[in-house]
Amino acid sequence: MLTAVRPRAVGKRVLWLLSGAALALLVAPASPWANASRTRRAISPAVFLPIQSRKAEDLGAGKLLVASRKLGDPNFAETVVLLVRYDAEGVVGLILNRRSHVPLSRVLEGLKAAKGRSDPVYLGGPVETSAVFALFQSPAKLEGAEHIFGGVYLISTKPLFEQAISARPDPGVFHVYLGYAGWTSEQLRKEVELGAWFIFQADAGAVFHSDPDSLWSQMIRKTELKLASHREGDQASWSNLESAAITGSFRSRR
Repeated sequence: MLTAVRPRAVGKRVLWLLSGAALALLVAPASPWANASRTRRAISPAVFLPIQSRKAEDLGAGKLLVASRKLGDPNFAETVVLLVRYDAEGVVGLILNRRSHVPLSRVLEGLKAAKGRSDPVYLGGPVETSAVFALFQSPAKLEGAEHIFGGVYLISTKPLFEQAISARPDPGVFHVYLGYAGWTSEQLRKEVELGAWFIFQADAGAVFHSDPDSLWSQMIRKTELKLASHREGDQASWSNLESAAITGSFRSRR
């Protein structure tokens, strides 16, 4: 049921907890809702930006974390996480590829506009699983929502959440999450330094991927192709150096 239990502050935001659900409610804007909700995703879900870094200094809001194969924590194994906040107060992220079998209409039973909606709710992370969040892609600025990157906004107040659902947004540009992933900034930096995560630039095609179950495997393969090409490049460089050294040595003897 969409019954607000009590607001709770997370960093600088106030999130609404829902009774009988699981997630902090991050919701979106006002006037552009109607137009935004009619905009379907035009980005190919198979197109991702190349791997950016494994350097902790490249962390920040609007970045994607891709779990390495050696990350064994069941809360994060084989996950892709969008960072929606990164500051001195902590880090908040939403897991993009843990789609549940629970329809939106069941979680948001208290909203008439949610009636009949079969799009699934996502498990955003192990923290505050009674809190609800939403990510919305819009070509227009969404007043009241938090801009994450490009045309993607984080939704976070009960009134705006109700407004978003009432506009009947397309499931291809509107995902609802229960719970979130949280770290201290130092904790996440350490995990990156230990090789637990790869860092990508955020990509709407990944955030609203039509087949989230395959998202991690597609992105982890990109990291491995990148590493393989680096190794091949290094090997080629050494081969060229060795060849040059041998040629130079031969010429010096003549």
